[in-house]
Amino acid sequence: MNIRILLSVALVLTATGALAAPAPTKAPAASTATALPWDEVRQLADVMQLVKEQYVVPVDDATLLRGAIKGMLGNLDPHSDFLDKSEYSDMEDFTSGQYNGIGIDVGLDDDGNVIVVAPIDGSPAAKAGIQAGDAVLAVDGTSTEGLSLDQASELLRGKLGSKVTLELQAVDQDQPYTVKLVRQEVKIASAHGELLQKGYGYLRIADFGDDTAGAVASSMKELVKKNGGPLQGLVMDLRNNPGGLLDSAVTVADDFLDSGVIVTAKGRAADASLSRSATPGDMLDGAPLVVLVDAGTASAAEIVAGALKDDHRALIVGEQTFGKGSVQTVIPLPQGDAIKLTTALYYTPSGRSIQAEGIEPDVEVDALQLADQPNDDRAGPEKESSLRSHLANPTTAMVPATGNAAIRAEDALAAKDFQLYQALNLLKGLAVVDHASANHKR
Repeated sequence: MNIRILLSVALVLTATGALAAPAPTKAPAASTATALPWDEVRQLADVMQLVKEQYVVPVDDATLLRGAIKGMLGNLDPHSDFLDKSEYSDMEDFTSGQYNGIGIDVGLDDDGNVIVVAPIDGSPAAKAGIQAGDAVLAVDGTSTEGLSLDQASELLRGKLGSKVTLELQAVDQDQPYTVKLVRQEVKIASAHGELLQKGYGYLRIADFGDDTAGAVASSMKELVKKNGGPLQGLVMDLRNNPGGLLDSAVTVADDFLDSGVIVTAKGRAADASLSRSATPGDMLDGAPLVVLVDAGTASAAEIVAGALKDDHRALIVGEQTFGKGSVQTVIPLPQGDAIKLTTALYYTPSGRSIQAEGIEPDVEVDALQLADQPNDDRAGPEKESSLRSHLANPTTAMVPATGNAAIRAEDALAAKDFQLYQALNLLKGLAVVDHASANHKR
């Protein structure tokens, strides 16, 4: 059975999913250790019969049995779930990089509150300013208190073009805030790149879907082309990346590693345990790499960050990650539905599980917002340069314009994205050390 492995954070509306081949038609014989407890099975049947006979309104058998299955899986952990045909189809759409919704990954915290794990790049939620860690208090006036993740996700789902109002509580704010969103077709651009400065690239990876590995390879080739040659360093941005497919994460990590373990997983079933290692070939050819992470970096994204950290290939910068270290396998059922079952825990190359802990950055940088500074030309006493028809400094033309432009670009970057600004500074420092080391070896 060719089942694809998924490292997701939430349900179909909000999480990455996986496709799977049909389940075997013949189940393996039950051992004594796994034999069904028939007294409890009879009790389940008795309860169903009582509900059918005495519940205030009639309930059909299919509804009762599906509810029993959902309850069974939902009580295991926050990520195991029953997926009906529609939900299973939505999950397939999500891994293809396109689905309908508001574009948030949601989960439950230790107190049972519904929280935003990560907003999806370019989605209605991201455009509205919803942040990882925000608590979802209500959906269209219905409180989420005491709801299961499945029930909360059901409230968030809706038809394309329909409107939804969310009441949220930001981590650092005393008062809740409200946003009104329209459910749209969310197209997930798995990866894209841009040059931050000459020699220094930026690679944003939004999730790990079917097309991510190809998108990363294309983005890296385009960066080298724009740079006119090999990069001196790269910032890989995994912030607010909720995870996705295991194979996709392994391939991306392998793109920047020549050797070493990438990830291992251990489960009870024989086929749940695995070990994946890197193959020769590094897209950066050993140039410095900085990886940006935050509280919205989860699951498969943590596999990549953990592998690059433990194998001493990258400097991890930002905030502690989400801490989802479990593996889900999507197993189709004969009727066209499926179950998403937690089958293993994964481990970084050093053998450490990040379950409920996350990955600590090598350099902690908070997502600060720089205060606006007064322009020097408008503040303080009047200067010669502010006088009408003043004479220009004759040496100004001797200063390369690119230098001034680079300084202005860095100032703009610091104001727009302080974490990325700091990551770039660290990357440039690593590049200097790397260059000095290479010259010394010669």
